[in-house]
Amino acid sequence: MTVTFGPDHIVFAGYEFPWASVHPHGVLTASRIRDCYVEVGPLEIRTVSGETLFLSWDDKPGLAEFCRRHDIPVVSRLDVWGNLFEPFLDTEFSSSEQSATDARLRAVGLSQSSIDTIRQRLTPLMHSYNFDSMLWEWGHLGLYELLKALNGHLVDPALPAALGDLGEVYRWAMEIADYGRAKAL
Repeated sequence: MTVTFGPDHIVFAGYEFPWASVHPHGVLTASRIRDCYVEVGPLEIRTVSGETLFLSWDDKPGLAEFCRRHDIPVVSRLDVWGNLFEPFLDTEFSSSEQSATDARLRAVGLSQSSIDTIRQRLTPLMHSYNFDSMLWEWGHLGLYELLKALNGHLVDPALPAALGDLGEVYRWAMEIADYGRAKAL
């Protein structure tokens, strides 16, 4: 996945997620970008349609300059998927930490029932991604890792297929990611 910054657009080459608007090669104009998140990698672009696109950490200077030139907000937001996937990390969380995580998710509009249903739906996939693969990630799993798992990375190919139409799953995942409220940095 590489990008080139043009005067008023970003060119994506080899974007790895087949359900994305820029897969495998695509152009994203500045006018289609709602905001960007550059605090940690992979970097995120949120489009006006609510799609999250990823860039490499190495693209941070180029993306920051592109955002400055086009007055695109650089924001901080709750990592909804990172919070949803805490139970799939190779880390123990106390009951008070678990309650705080769920409270953050409820604060952005997800009901406890939705939180539980999302986690239950993705348990086989994310368990396979992190534990069966022996990745043993203990710090962070988020939307990017979900998309990698949906793409068959580190998982039994039957697991993504069991979720149904992966294009629909991709759109559903983007809608959930968009629950995180952006705050200007």
